[in-house]
Amino acid sequence: MAAEGKVYEQLKAAILRGDYVPRQRLVEAELCEDLGASRFQVRRALLTLEADGIVEHLPNKGARIREIGVDEAVEITEVRMVVEGLVAARAAERVDDAQAEALLEIGRRMRAAVAEGDVATYSEMNGVLHQTLREIAHHEKANGIIARLHGQMVRHQYALSRVPGRPSVSVVQHEDIIKAVVARDPSAAEAAMRLHISSVIDALRANS
Repeated sequence: MAAEGKVYEQLKAAILRGDYVPRQRLVEAELCEDLGASRFQVRRALLTLEADGIVEHLPNKGARIREIGVDEAVEITEVRMVVEGLVAARAAERVDDAQAEALLEIGRRMRAAVAEGDVATYSEMNGVLHQTLREIAHHEKANGIIARLHGQMVRHQYALSRVPGRPSVSVVQHEDIIKAVVARDPSAAEAAMRLHISSVIDALRANS
């Protein structure tokens, strides 16, 4: 990966971790120091993040973290519902026995995390599940769209994972997705994924 690509990945990871807050200014000189990068590399990274919809550039003020409101978050999630439904269906068509067992193990770990009230582990395994489904589906265009949408939505998703009772609801939905994929039932897998993400939309509206 070229040096500027590494700077982009480092800065994007920091934003997704929550190192920067919405509407926070991104000062090039400070970023250069923090990332050990040149001004050229930082500018290229900021331009790419702007294209991703994660950063915005304000005239005479420079770059800052773009704030995603609830209405926009709902629209993004509606798109994600369609694309991730496609991914789930494709995963059900392609899954092999080893991948099926890996999905079942993820489901078991998610259920255990809910039983223990371990929200951090549940949130982590949530991400692992969706990533594993994308890897099984191997649909590059869909995966690219989802990666971009995830970057814009990560703060809302993080907040939702900490809504009291939310993991207990979503773990059942995730188990239904896993069961359908393991059963090699594309229609059921797509329906289960769409139902799950529809509930995310409901939660976004309820907690706005």
